[in-house]
Amino acid sequence: MNTEESIRSELREALLYLKEKGNLQPGARVVIGCSTSEVAGGTIGKHSVPELGEVIADEIITVCGETGLVPVFQCCEHLNRCLVMDRRAAKEDRAVRVNAVPQPKAGGSVPAAAWKQMEDPVLIMSNACDAGMDIGDTLIGMHLRPVAVPLRCEKVRKIGEAHLVMAWCRLPYVGGSRTVYGDNV
Repeated sequence: MNTEESIRSELREALLYLKEKGNLQPGARVVIGCSTSEVAGGTIGKHSVPELGEVIADEIITVCGETGLVPVFQCCEHLNRCLVMDRRAAKEDRAVRVNAVPQPKAGGSVPAAAWKQMEDPVLIMSNACDAGMDIGDTLIGMHLRPVAVPLRCEKVRKIGEAHLVMAWCRLPYVGGSRTVYGDNV
């Protein structure tokens, strides 16, 4: 049974694993795509669960706050996969804002809940995030920097009933055989 406590625990463990394996530093942007329909055992886009969105958004905002990561929540295709994020972070990124407010059936339950829970949210067109969590096969790739490195957590393969895959982004390697590469330059 997927209880609120178990979902919070899975989210926390997965996000901390992503932070560690991706060597994410404070200020790193983490895009979260999540289908509450999938988490609850349904089909993506068919059975949105706003109460579950509140739990998921709250736990992600909490863990990101504790670790210094910046949560960025991807909306569904009804809002063209726009992103909910903190106004100050969006301004730092020179992000293009759009005029809409996510709703459970037009944006998604998690972004709608994040909008309500964040102190000063804005909706932006896109971002080149440092890492991401795709909960329920929501396709977050358009919001990741090149080069995305897939990551799976052995202890947490699902959030609730939803498939989980994560990614962190490394700097691209450029040059040829004479190139000297640094460590996390």
